[in-house]
Amino acid sequence: MCKYHIVCTPKYRRKAIYYKVRSDLIDIIKHLCRCRGVEIIEGHMMPDHVHLLVLIPPKLSISDFMGYLKSKSALMIFDKHAHLKYKYGNRKFWAREYYVSTVGLNEKTVAKYIREQEKNDIALDKLSVKEYEDPFSDGGFRIR
Repeated sequence: MCKYHIVCTPKYRRKAIYYKVRSDLIDIIKHLCRCRGVEIIEGHMMPDHVHLLVLIPPKLSISDFMGYLKSKSALMIFDKHAHLKYKYGNRKFWAREYYVSTVGLNEKTVAKYIREQEKNDIALDKLSVKEYEDPFSDGGFRIR
């Protein structure tokens, strides 16, 4: 069995994975993985991407599995949430690209990273918020 860390994003990296879409997508991905004999070790849904740590049988190539997972999950999510068709068009929910990396001795580190990804993103968002000063607050602007 081969272990992989996979990250895939919705088309245009839209923040579309919320509430009911999120829970339906979790069920869909679990179902599709079960159908192919793929075991999900760890997984997490972010608003604009999905992290998976999976165990894939050697007879199944990662590219075949990702093609299957992305195409079938897109069809299933559009069937459940028809309004998304207008945002994405042409029944393509996922971006063409995806990230994949083999996982060896660092499995625990990758699993921890996936589990804590949302906390890290929230912390980074708070750090990156800039408060802009009002250019007119210093009294330097006058109308004559």
